[in-house]
Amino acid sequence: MIAKKLKTFLDERRVKYYTLLHSPAYTAAEVAAAAHISGRVLAKTVMVIVDGAMAMAVLPSNHRVLLDDLCELTGTEDVRLAREEEFKDLFPDCEAGAMPPFGNLYDMSVYVSTNLAEEAEIAFNAGTHTEIISMGWHDFERLVNPRVASFTT
Repeated sequence: MIAKKLKTFLDERRVKYYTLLHSPAYTAAEVAAAAHISGRVLAKTVMVIVDGAMAMAVLPSNHRVLLDDLCELTGTEDVRLAREEEFKDLFPDCEAGAMPPFGNLYDMSVYVSTNLAEEAEIAFNAGTHTEIISMGWHDFERLVNPRVASFTT
């Protein structure tokens, strides 16, 4: 089931999206394979801590975060990957590790890879390990207002 907060947010704004059920998958590569979606379109949400504040780094599932580039982007040297125990309680309507890239719904900054911004659509975990959402990139950008930059391999 889609994260309730996300579903309400999208439906109230009448955004066109579709959901896709897939067999249980826990890594970004597994989700892409289970959903038969290209790794360049499937976004993974990597939780990072920037100057003590939780944030989302959103990138294609077949890429990796470059922390040095995020440091440069944010203007600080205090950027690190967050541990699951640091963020799992921030997403009460999501399964651990399956949070959607809508930081605006959880009061956190969102940084999105330029690689995703070049695609017409974006797909991402819907709050579970068995369902993804796909929607137009421009709708996602309008709703989330992420900072788009290059910070991946």
